[in-house]
Amino acid sequence: MNPYVLMILLSSLGLGTTLTFASSHWFLAWMGLEINTLAIVPLMAQHHHPRAVEATTKYFLTQATAAAMILFASTTNAWITGEWDMNNMSSPIASTMVIAALALKIGLAPMHFWMPEVLQGLDLLTGLIMSTWQKLAPLALIIQTSQTIDPLLLTSLGLMSTLAGGWGGLNQTQLRKILAYSSIAHMGWMIIILQYAPQLTILALSTYIFMTSAAFLTLKMSSTTKISTLAMTWSKNPILTTTTALVLLSLGGLPPLTGFMPKWLILQELTKQDLPTTATIMALAALLSLYFYLRLCYAMTLTISPNMTNSTTPWRVETTQTSLPLTLSTMVALGLLPVTPAILMLVT
Repeated sequence: MNPYVLMILLSSLGLGTTLTFASSHWFLAWMGLEINTLAIVPLMAQHHHPRAVEATTKYFLTQATAAAMILFASTTNAWITGEWDMNNMSSPIASTMVIAALALKIGLAPMHFWMPEVLQGLDLLTGLIMSTWQKLAPLALIIQTSQTIDPLLLTSLGLMSTLAGGWGGLNQTQLRKILAYSSIAHMGWMIIILQYAPQLTILALSTYIFMTSAAFLTLKMSSTTKISTLAMTWSKNPILTTTTALVLLSLGGLPPLTGFMPKWLILQELTKQDLPTTATIMALAALLSLYFYLRLCYAMTLTISPNMTNSTTPWRVETTQTSLPLTLSTMVALGLLPVTPAILMLVT
């Protein structure tokens, strides 16, 4: 892609998200979401592969549907209350429609079916943008309007997402689909705690972004999209294989890695709010996700790869990727747990 075009598209991505962050008016927030969607569509379809075009079409249709629902809900709210302000969502119909639309935008269960299919059709860097940056604007809107949304609805969305994300990833062999289900499960953790401690939602989102970036950049570095080729990466770069296994365990939420911190604090907060059943279901759902991360770790580090593979052998392809972003994201994804008290002082 032409570097000038790429620069314009990436600037538009940043502009759309910033516009949504800064707005307290529904129409401006909607405009930011639309700029965001229109900027990533050419990035998704840039390789002109039929699968990429199909993924782009699916993504565009779901995002356009969600944007139309947001516009309809905010217009309904303006009709009832007489103003477009986000903080004045007094109509329960409008607030329920808004959370449904935003859940569709970020892929919360039961509106998550588009996400694995779309992510599977994209290249790894565009998939990284879709899994991280594209979540920011809708999540900012959910955080702003969370006090007007029915708590039972938020809890149901969170529980369904963690269960669907854990359950759906169990029988996958494609790494992008596994990361899509991982994303759905992490979004569930963020939504479940939103009404009690929004700062923990932001903390969970930050750690999720670093861990997912480390995972995608590692896969890009080793040109891997399937478990069968993942089993052959150890001979090319053993140190990268070791850190990848740790990043995957961090995504699963095992101590002493960074991924354990948000899960621990969220379960602690749920228990404080006298919700032991919800906390137990969330902890058990985390075990489902942990199973498929362990499966990937097993394939990478504990098995000897077959001598024959149908895909291009990754060690014959010279990578041009700079390793600095991968190094930084891996360090953050592995080593933040000891500074949990300092982070707690910042967020509370």
